[in-house]
Amino acid sequence: MIKALLFDLDGTLLHSDPLHFEVFADLYAERGRELTEAGYLSDIHGRHNLESFPEIFPGEDAHALSDLKEARFRDRLVAGHAPMPGAEALLDHAQARGWRIAVVTNAPRANAEVMLDAIGLRDRIELLVIGDECRRAKPDPEPYIAAMRTFDVAPRACIAFEDSPSGMRAAAASGAHTVGIRSSGLSVSQLRDAGAQTVITDYTDPALAELLTRLE
Repeated sequence: MIKALLFDLDGTLLHSDPLHFEVFADLYAERGRELTEAGYLSDIHGRHNLESFPEIFPGEDAHALSDLKEARFRDRLVAGHAPMPGAEALLDHAQARGWRIAVVTNAPRANAEVMLDAIGLRDRIELLVIGDECRRAKPDPEPYIAAMRTFDVAPRACIAFEDSPSGMRAAAASGAHTVGIRSSGLSVSQLRDAGAQTVITDYTDPALAELLTRLE
């Protein structure tokens, strides 16, 4: 029986990858380098800044550069963005059944708040778990486990939604039923290899309705 829905944010409730890519592309260009989509997916997507920055920007202050990158991202994120297709209907469905709703993200809190406000869902989210505010961030399962502890629900009663391999590994290790979203262009096999039990295009995908019917 489902008791909670746990959502990643970037690429899961908001199609934010194009904005992140633009900011990273500018950072690369300022250093005389070019960022390709393949490089973004392999080296950056789904990874924590402080994990990836020492590799992609060696010799620079990872903390300062991370702060700059995130400030530039927030500047590009203006109000009025649409949430992922079907997200609002899914939240309506969950709230009608009394399911708990959390966002579990590695994004800085300032980014997460701005993103949720931009897509008009801040008031719909009961709990916001930030990876950096936990003992360990994703790909460790601790942020998901923290949400489960707060809600006092068992992992088997939770569905976790993710779009990146690192986030999916965190969700899978938490014991939740894992749903991979193909918003970033990853293949079904890539998401399944990272731990996705169900893979959907977005929240309008019939596979999600079938899953909810089976688990309710």
